[in-house]
Amino acid sequence: MSAAGFTVSYLGTGSGGSTLRGHTAMVLHCPDGERILLDAASGNTVLRHGEQLGISPTDYDHCLLSHSHPDHCEGLPHIEMIRSRRNPEERPMQVHGSERAMADIATLLAYPTRGLSVAADGVRRRDGRLVFNLRPADPGQWVQLTPTVRAKCAPVDHIGGAMAWRVESGGQSIVFSGDTRWCPSLAELAQGATLLIHEALCVEAERSRAEATAHSTAAEAARIAQLAGVGSLTLTHIDNAYHLDTGPLETEARSVYDGPVSVAADCWQQPV
Repeated sequence: MSAAGFTVSYLGTGSGGSTLRGHTAMVLHCPDGERILLDAASGNTVLRHGEQLGISPTDYDHCLLSHSHPDHCEGLPHIEMIRSRRNPEERPMQVHGSERAMADIATLLAYPTRGLSVAADGVRRRDGRLVFNLRPADPGQWVQLTPTVRAKCAPVDHIGGAMAWRVESGGQSIVFSGDTRWCPSLAELAQGATLLIHEALCVEAERSRAEATAHSTAAEAARIAQLAGVGSLTLTHIDNAYHLDTGPLETEARSVYDGPVSVAADCWQQPV
């Protein structure tokens, strides 16, 4: 782990259609020792890959959601189950996202067989214990997650309620695009960030496929990085076609952005 700044643990780095990688989720290890979950993947990706890296779901109390597509949020019920089993007195997880995303998450968690109920004060188990607080976030407004960690979001162009997130701590900042088409508001959110983590579904030769599904090419991700003057760029949300050879994504991004470029992989840990 990085002694002076953030470290990012990539638990899932695949696109929604990926069958070779876990779906999108990462843990931000903050300079003060706090851990923040950024997106929650689907199924048991967060649990399985977290265990491989020595990260328990009881290690974080905050989750920042980019949007409510299943590959970014449907891991939440699995995470709650293990948190509750390992520590029945576990504090409720604070889930932050747009008002639309929080409404969708409430519907997801209230599915009858889960044994959870949604009320005004949060999500409770059958025994009445509070396990989630759903926190709608106002774009542009800072949310203080811990005494030294704060975050804010900005709308992006994907589905209704989709947001990018900026997390700051210890003089450093990490921005995650979520899923999005080319989006100027993202460049504004990312201005001067230490690291931009941006989705890259494909390369410019397949731009029509990215456009049709409201995603970005590697070149578009690099344009955001260049405009925002970020310190480095990491590409994620990798499609099956690039799983074994991410070189085309990296090469295209390097042709546009002057700084360091990486392509994330499941269970990779990136000091910032």
